[in-house]
Amino acid sequence: MRIGIDLGGTKIEGIALGDDGTEYARRRIPTPRGDYEATLGAVCGLIAGLHADAGPVTGVGLGTPGSLSPATGLIRNANSTWLNGKPLGRDLEQRLGRPVRLANDADCFALSEAVDGAALGAETVFGVILGTGVGGGIVAGGRLLRGPNAIAGEWGHNPLPAPRDEERPGPSCYCGRYGCIEAFLSGPNLARDHADRFGGTANASGPASGPTPPQIVRAAALGDAAAEATLIRYEDRLSRALASVINILDPDVIVLGGGLSKVARLYRNVPRLWGEHVFSDQVATRLLPPVHGDSGGVRGAACLWPPVSGPTKMSTPV
Repeated sequence: MRIGIDLGGTKIEGIALGDDGTEYARRRIPTPRGDYEATLGAVCGLIAGLHADAGPVTGVGLGTPGSLSPATGLIRNANSTWLNGKPLGRDLEQRLGRPVRLANDADCFALSEAVDGAALGAETVFGVILGTGVGGGIVAGGRLLRGPNAIAGEWGHNPLPAPRDEERPGPSCYCGRYGCIEAFLSGPNLARDHADRFGGTANASGPASGPTPPQIVRAAALGDAAAEATLIRYEDRLSRALASVINILDPDVIVLGGGLSKVARLYRNVPRLWGEHVFSDQVATRLLPPVHGDSGGVRGAACLWPPVSGPTKMSTPV
């Protein structure tokens, strides 16, 4: 039995996962926002509850916002800012008295979908998060790739490829730069782009006043021309951004996660557009919705520990 924990900004979710992928227990609690010590206590209490529900545990995996710095062992780049600069892994291991494996939440999502989700059987998988932020993870040959800087798949803070004149220098990003992929393709920035062009207020420091992404999608389906124009722009930008990933990684499958992964038209329109930007006479890469939906992160955290009952395609990060 492996435990996976998804440490989110508003909730902490945990599952106990059997070697065959069966879910034996699940719990969810609010995140103690802004309080590091309380967050440690909440995670440990959740793990204890899952242990009581499901029995003996062979491994604990944790999906986190941000990532663990190989240089310092501290959390960095987390939008749950009270985690930044903290030795989260070491502190949890001391409190639990057992090893804990940590990975970025996008890495966990990619691993989950590669192990027994939409990309089952694929050699190379790129998992994409299109939500409050934009992230990614890479699984190749059943192995979650980490890289020497622990940033493999971190595409959201690259510049949007092939920017058009009206896209320069691009919207500001929280990382301090302009024109990042995340600054165009996150859910809040989709809403901000719409508000900026068609009414409402748009600013870099807070949410736009105007339709939310789900409202924009519904309005486009009902024939609203402004909403349709916003989604056409979004699809064009997403196609360029993913084409750059295909040119570098050439994955068999790209799986979308996060709130915008529920927009069905993306799976039709983006592959139709990305060929113009891919350096190949054909594009065989498949763009797929997730099988596990919102559970991908927590399942992937559990999969940071391979089953102990026999051979598996799953492996530890490299």
